[in-house]
Amino acid sequence: ASASVLQGAVLKPNFLLSVSFSLTEVGDVAKQYLEKGLLVPDHVITRLMMAELEIRSSEHWLLDGFPRTLVQAEALDRICDLDLVISLNIPFETLKDRLSRRWIHPSSGRVYNLDFNPPQVQGIDDITGEPLVQKEDDKPEAVAARLRRYKDAAKPVIDLYKSRGVLHQFSGTETNKIWPYVYTLFSNKITPIQSKEAY
Repeated sequence: ASASVLQGAVLKPNFLLSVSFSLTEVGDVAKQYLEKGLLVPDHVITRLMMAELEIRSSEHWLLDGFPRTLVQAEALDRICDLDLVISLNIPFETLKDRLSRRWIHPSSGRVYNLDFNPPQVQGIDDITGEPLVQKEDDKPEAVAARLRRYKDAAKPVIDLYKSRGVLHQFSGTETNKIWPYVYTLFSNKITPIQSKEAY
């Protein structure tokens, strides 16, 4: 099966940050924040996403994790009309547990999750044998604080798209139970090109 059900690009702000460092001025700005261990500011992420979407204006695309704030949503409004918006309502404790079980291999950026993608040997990178680390912002207390901030920032965005009639919300804790509903919604908007099976 595939993560991409529809013909088009899946665009994630974090991925765009990683590929645009040396290619764009905004990528260079983002790199400066990340090298200092700081979060990339909202306006930098917005510029990065807007630049990419303008390049892809004649394509279908799916945004993952954007917009997260009302400012980002307003910027997106200036260049396009959204067909649909999906909000996954996953219990706070489930999200906190999943996110706090994430470990990384610092030099390569490989990500492991102790539930979904565990290393073959706990605490050790599968390829290099080097130790894995848990980033400070993936520790349970930091994850809880981040989720609260996200919820506060996202509420106006959710309300905006609900008022426009493009918001579709799904609740649950398991991908294989939520996915068929999301797939059906997509299928009613755009013709699927791949299997509906989830991972």
